[in-house]
Amino acid sequence: EGEGKSVDNSQQRGQWLRASVLGANDGLVTIASLMIGVGAVQSNAKTMVVTGLAALVAGACSMAIGEFVSVYAQRDVEVCTIKIRAKNVLNPNKDESLPKPFLAAIASSLAFSVGGVVPLLSAAFITNYTIRVVVLS
Repeated sequence: EGEGKSVDNSQQRGQWLRASVLGANDGLVTIASLMIGVGAVQSNAKTMVVTGLAALVAGACSMAIGEFVSVYAQRDVEVCTIKIRAKNVLNPNKDESLPKPFLAAIASSLAFSVGGVVPLLSAAFITNYTIRVVVLS
């Protein structure tokens, strides 16, 4: 029984870890790309930071909602599978291994924010326009 519990825990960790890695990568790439685009037409650091901050909030919300919907749909499929299996075999731990949409949404949103803060901070603290654009690239 202890081994089954370990597998369930690793499945749960795997869900939020996957969402976190995706979110952080997306935050880093999305925010940096947007800020490079803004920096190409506007040399004002404040404009870049405000744009990056707006994109960070929008992206974190988008990632959370997208991850929630995705994991909830996956959960529905797995619930149906468990119900089908339950007709044939008793499965007392059926709910423990189900995907947790809220946990995945939070992990994805937070990770996007962490990834997105990196280019945002670099734009906020680097005053030279050329260096700022190069660092964001």
